[in-house]
Amino acid sequence: MRTWWNYLLAGILGVAAIGVATVFLAAGLVYPNLPSLETLTDYRPKQPLRIYTEDGALIGEFGEERRAVVRLQDTPESLRQAILAAEDERFYQHGGVDTLGVLRAAMTNLVSGGAQQGASTITMQVARNFFLSSEKTFGRKLKEALLAIKIEHALSKDEILELYLNQIYLGQRAYGFAAAAQIYFGKPLARINLAEAAMLAGLPKAPSAYNPVVNPARARTRQVHILGRMRTLGYITDEQLEQAREFHLPVKYSPQTFEAEAPHLAEMVRQRMLQKYGESIYVSGMRVYTTLRLADQRAALEGVRLGVLQYNRRRGYAGPEGRIALPAEEKAADRAIEDVLLEREESSGFLPGVVLSVQKNLIRVRLRSGADIDLGPSELKFAQRFLSDKMPQEKRLGRGSIVRVAREAANQPWQLTQLPQVEAALLSISPESGAVRALVGGFDFRRNQFNHITQAWRQPGSCFKPFIYSAALERGMSPATVMDDAPISLDPALTGNEAWEPKNYDGDMDGPITLRNALAKSKNLVAIRVLQATGIPFAQEHAAKFGFDMSRIPPYMTMVLGAGEVTPLSLAAAFGVFANGGKLVAPWHLLKVTDRDGRVLESFMAPEPVQAIDPRNAYVMTTLLQDVIRRGTGFPAMKLGRGDLAGKTGTTNDHHDAWFSGFQATRVAIAWMGYDQPKPLGPGETGGITALPIWVRYMSEAMKGVPESPLVLPEGVNTTVIDAKTGAAAASGITEYSYQPAIPANADGAPVPAAPTTPAAPAPGSGMP
Repeated sequence: MRTWWNYLLAGILGVAAIGVATVFLAAGLVYPNLPSLETLTDYRPKQPLRIYTEDGALIGEFGEERRAVVRLQDTPESLRQAILAAEDERFYQHGGVDTLGVLRAAMTNLVSGGAQQGASTITMQVARNFFLSSEKTFGRKLKEALLAIKIEHALSKDEILELYLNQIYLGQRAYGFAAAAQIYFGKPLARINLAEAAMLAGLPKAPSAYNPVVNPARARTRQVHILGRMRTLGYITDEQLEQAREFHLPVKYSPQTFEAEAPHLAEMVRQRMLQKYGESIYVSGMRVYTTLRLADQRAALEGVRLGVLQYNRRRGYAGPEGRIALPAEEKAADRAIEDVLLEREESSGFLPGVVLSVQKNLIRVRLRSGADIDLGPSELKFAQRFLSDKMPQEKRLGRGSIVRVAREAANQPWQLTQLPQVEAALLSISPESGAVRALVGGFDFRRNQFNHITQAWRQPGSCFKPFIYSAALERGMSPATVMDDAPISLDPALTGNEAWEPKNYDGDMDGPITLRNALAKSKNLVAIRVLQATGIPFAQEHAAKFGFDMSRIPPYMTMVLGAGEVTPLSLAAAFGVFANGGKLVAPWHLLKVTDRDGRVLESFMAPEPVQAIDPRNAYVMTTLLQDVIRRGTGFPAMKLGRGDLAGKTGTTNDHHDAWFSGFQATRVAIAWMGYDQPKPLGPGETGGITALPIWVRYMSEAMKGVPESPLVLPEGVNTTVIDAKTGAAAASGITEYSYQPAIPANADGAPVPAAPTTPAAPAPGSGMP
């Protein structure tokens, strides 16, 4: 028996000796031909063009590979530990090749009869990722091992781990852990927690198999395994292990995930950079810093999202997106739901889901994340028409229906909704500098790339009235001037079309009324008389001072009700004149461009302001527009609890467009909603109902911590106590403002009337505020 074991041991040792000799012989032949390590020692990977807010938040990325290079010391310790636990627990002990791991893999491969298991250390993975293919052959594995040894002699352990952290592919076009953190969790790498670190650490083994977007169940299994390894190695405590296991991972399902979404502005930047620098922008790691601010952009996004959600609610439920046949067997049903939801992306917080059941008091829906949510009785009532047996099967709401859900806030109940056909946009600028602080060019850039802020020429409705009133002040009128809110008929020569019999939006007429009250109530008939008294040529010339493209605003009486065309961008600049003491500043959005190492290639400054109108005019107009909010069509904005807000509602004919343009000393914000192919938004969808809530939601966040800015009375503005209703001087009443313009005359050269005028006119016709 002893002799038999001696022969067996001698045989094994002989084979091992021959194997070792063969390996050393092969190594001697291969080692001199190994590639230079210059790629590692001067690491300059492809990096995308990255776009940031003024305060450093990532809002856009364009490139062949999504990668953000980070230093090892800037990565969370939990992530480094998770990677070691998952990939190479003896990384800091071995010399590039883990002998114990090689022997373990060799035994597995010998039993299986092929190269089924590797023994790649982190250093060997670095060698493979930079220099070799992924084929499982002896020759490649030998080169990998020799390269690993060579790398270990050239670089420190920390340098090798840093290369690994930045180079490894982790799915979803993410190269490196910093990009993966942004893509999967929508946050910088430095802010991930233990549970998220363990999930990311599970990706290198098989990015497609353990991708939490594509295979959430397998990703979860891998994460839990890594957390267990971390506990075994003493990296974490039992308490930390349990907390990480219980943590619900907020996996993002969008292919573009940033700290704040600003895709329309990011696209503006990309086009400009491509034109100036060419295709190299996609690999050179250039960085562009914009004037956007993170809090403002997030507030604008939320305002647009909520505005569309509420509009959908008012217009009624449109029904499910589709229906799938769900198997009775639970696991088969889960797979069917997972497959169909992977085909549908989240759209600005409108989540896809599949109905599991419709019960007496609730609708149970499975989300893409795997979570089940319950919609309460209000949603059964909202969708009642689609619960009827008379509804066709594919449109009936029931088990297997594909739906959209959303909620107004994290602590609010879920609602049924639908992907909107309507569009909405919001722009915010600094009136003093013109810097763009927030830009949302549409509801969802992935569905519609058209930038409604810069490209959409739409009728502004009553949002144009302030510029005619401003012209009237230059003709010698004042807020106390009285006009007649009475029927009027206009000759075709004045309208550019046909005889026009406009009317007020609500049909009511108040008779003699001050300009202050008329603008607050958005009285169309008074606005027309103001333009008559001012004169169309003078009004056009004056409106041009606000930066409008007057070729798009025909010189007819209809322009006072917004019959011309503006973009939200031009409207923001124009209202900024009132907020900035009469000075016009062109909106701008670029701060600086740097290379990958932070060297400044270009820097930008705010444009020089132009004194567009008399500061006294801007002051008086601001007081008029403040009254629009305090007691007029913009009254819902009073919920913000501020006394320094001013603005104007706007609604176009047949409710095709809804606007709110508002400002205070530090922000001008324009909110808009409408259809790309103009059609009615629906009865009652006015600027105050449809657009104003978007503006209010944005301003509620943008104004946090911003003190009120009281108006400073400019020199030359007179104050008079008047009767608020009649406009006449009085012993008691309200304080009214006026000033003496340079040429106080009407279109005919005669003094402007300060008393009511009552021209004869037939019954009212059509018109919108």
